[in-house]
Amino acid sequence: MWQLVFHPVFGRLFAAQVVALLGTGLLTVALGLLAFDLAGAAAGAVLGTAYAIKMVAYVGLSPIAGAMVAKIPRRQVLIGADIVRAVVALSLPFITQVWQIYLAIFLLQVASATFTPTFQATIPDVLEDEDEYAKGLSLSRLAYDLENLLSPALAGLMLLLISYHWLFGGTVIGFLISALLIQATTLPMRRAGKDRPFSERLTRGTRIYLATPRLRGLLALTLPAAAASAFVIVNTVVVVRGFYAGSDRDVAIALAAFGAGSMLAALALPRLLQNRNDRPVMLTGAALLTMLMGLQTAVTPSWPLFLGLWTLMGLGYSATITPQGRLIRRSAHADDRPAVFTAQFALSHACWLVTYPLAGTLMTQYGAQVTFAALGVIGLIGVALAWRLWPAGDPVIVAHSHPDLPDDHPHLKGGGHSHAHPLIIDDEHHAWPTNG
Repeated sequence: MWQLVFHPVFGRLFAAQVVALLGTGLLTVALGLLAFDLAGAAAGAVLGTAYAIKMVAYVGLSPIAGAMVAKIPRRQVLIGADIVRAVVALSLPFITQVWQIYLAIFLLQVASATFTPTFQATIPDVLEDEDEYAKGLSLSRLAYDLENLLSPALAGLMLLLISYHWLFGGTVIGFLISALLIQATTLPMRRAGKDRPFSERLTRGTRIYLATPRLRGLLALTLPAAAASAFVIVNTVVVVRGFYAGSDRDVAIALAAFGAGSMLAALALPRLLQNRNDRPVMLTGAALLTMLMGLQTAVTPSWPLFLGLWTLMGLGYSATITPQGRLIRRSAHADDRPAVFTAQFALSHACWLVTYPLAGTLMTQYGAQVTFAALGVIGLIGVALAWRLWPAGDPVIVAHSHPDLPDDHPHLKGGGHSHAHPLIIDDEHHAWPTNG
């Protein structure tokens, strides 16, 4: 897996992702501490609202942004988004009002809603081999885990010497270095596809996504992942500072425990997925998250046990989320992948749009156990839906027929109106067959 770090294109993209996420991790810690300074015990509600605004930007604007930049070279899109994020992050140390947090988060995430799907859709074109792509996804997941592991650890060390306001400077540096690394990388050209009107580009990815059973299952599995991670991100600072009377460094340690569990899962997944299908691995991770949330409705853990539970939450989260790129790659043609990745980005973050404010509001009004109970119910619903929506066999070769196509249509050559092949929703396949 680690040999991919030396890949001439993926290696630089991975490095750009790492430094940008290190900066974002510093932002997460600093933003939580800033919210606590401005709102005190209501910091959970402030962060819940802030992250809900983030999700609104992701859900509402990512399809529009994806359609608008569909014909622009990827490198320009990625660099432009990084520069916008750096400029917004530069303003964060000067925030003195809660509403300013909300405005800055919105602007920051508008740029991220453009950057992330474009970045995700580039990787399958760089790593075309299935096994290499699986390893690349795990490395990418590890990069996200650095936000939860190394960034809090680095923040803890920095807080020994400086005020948390200076952590925002690390965010700016991370985005600028990311832009420089992408500038120095030659990216694959966008695959030439059919020229489609803007309205079709806007909705095509979502239509393909929702018509594919395994992707509907993926969306359902996002519910337990969103429920568990929302509590961790929104309420860790409240639990550690309020219930355990911990320090700023203890907040960083708790977030690092979650990141460590996620990293362990990401390291194990490439080998695990060589011998097992994605479905049982992802369902197991989601079930673990749901069980852990249910456990904490009745148990008030000691500090060491709390850190252990946070580690297990990270492990379940990564097992649920990391393989998603494999499902999307298997479910879309190359020219449709950017649109489907954008659909996944928007639809999955709709789950966080629900869980972020719920986690913050319930924690502020009713406490941790009631919050875990509500989020656990959401997780259970997601696991049940995924079990139902994503068929256990999930065959690659699917028998189906085309009564609507003329006899001389190129797709029917050599197979006739009824045939079987790896099925992907596209211009010839508008719906998934239910009975062959």
